[in-house]
Amino acid sequence: MISLKRYLDSASLGSDPNSDPEPADLAFQALAAYSSALQAMGLCSQDACPALGAELSRNLSRLSRGMACITSCEKLAVTDKQVQQQLQGWGRSTARHYQQKSDEVKHLLLVMAHTAESVGARDQRCAGQIHAVTARLQAIASLDDITQIRASIENSAAELKLSIDRMTEEGQSALDRLQQQVSAYRAKLEEAEALAFRDALTGLRSRLCIETLIDRHIAAGVTFCVAIVDIDEFKKVNDVHGHLIGDELLKQFAAELTSACRSTDVIGRWGGDEFLIVLESGIPEASAQTDRLRKWVCGNYTVQERSAPRKLKINASIGLAGHQPGEAMKNLLARADATMYVEKAASKTNRRNSKP
Repeated sequence: MISLKRYLDSASLGSDPNSDPEPADLAFQALAAYSSALQAMGLCSQDACPALGAELSRNLSRLSRGMACITSCEKLAVTDKQVQQQLQGWGRSTARHYQQKSDEVKHLLLVMAHTAESVGARDQRCAGQIHAVTARLQAIASLDDITQIRASIENSAAELKLSIDRMTEEGQSALDRLQQQVSAYRAKLEEAEALAFRDALTGLRSRLCIETLIDRHIAAGVTFCVAIVDIDEFKKVNDVHGHLIGDELLKQFAAELTSACRSTDVIGRWGGDEFLIVLESGIPEASAQTDRLRKWVCGNYTVQERSAPRKLKINASIGLAGHQPGEAMKNLLARADATMYVEKAASKTNRRNSKP
């Protein structure tokens, strides 16, 4: 940040026609890099804590867009302070969030420990009662009067039945309480898991969920392919129409992806304007599916701007790779990503050549 301010100082001096223009260029490049880093931090925060990352990502994106208007060290210092406040606030909120989750698990463990303790105490008490009844029954053997024997047996049997009934009742009550509390915590854990495995913006599966699925497929030896879908020139949509329109377009694109994919295909948002699809098939079948997918999702989309609806023509590049035996997920995704960029470069060349 100190170096960035120094370059901004130099850039302001660069207005002199005799001054060296290099510091100004470096300042603009550094600002662009800082802006990109803010957006990347926002995306990473969604992976780190899906419940709180979306808000930080929006705030960092807003600050990133505002950097286009920075022309002095003073403005940069204000933005830098706002970024620090956002990151510190998110850090504290995330720490409290996970502390709360940790406390809930600790409480559940304590409940289970107390239940086990109460069951143990009950069993010890009932064992003492049963032991007393057993001793009384053994004493019956020394009695000679049949009437006394019968009365003692009846009393002992009644006490034994009472002890067993009480033990059953107390055990069922403790079990019911434990089941209720476990069910409540299970619901909370399922809710937390759903948040972690869903993308907050599009409702698709999260990157964590998709990568977990790929790991499971690799471990199980399943035949599958992955397709990376990237919206072409999506940055222009954000730059020209704003991030709200960009978010709306991402949601519509995700819906179209869902409509075009088969029930066996698993779709997730990998990050930004990139989506990841896991197809349980070999390359020939997966290639035919992605060809059909490309025709379905590319075309005109209607978004609502402040003044009126606007149509945006959207194209997408798709990179496909089939998993090879023994291949790590990192290498598989790298091959799919490389294929996607080859298609993106070819599409860009075709658009350039088609212009009059």
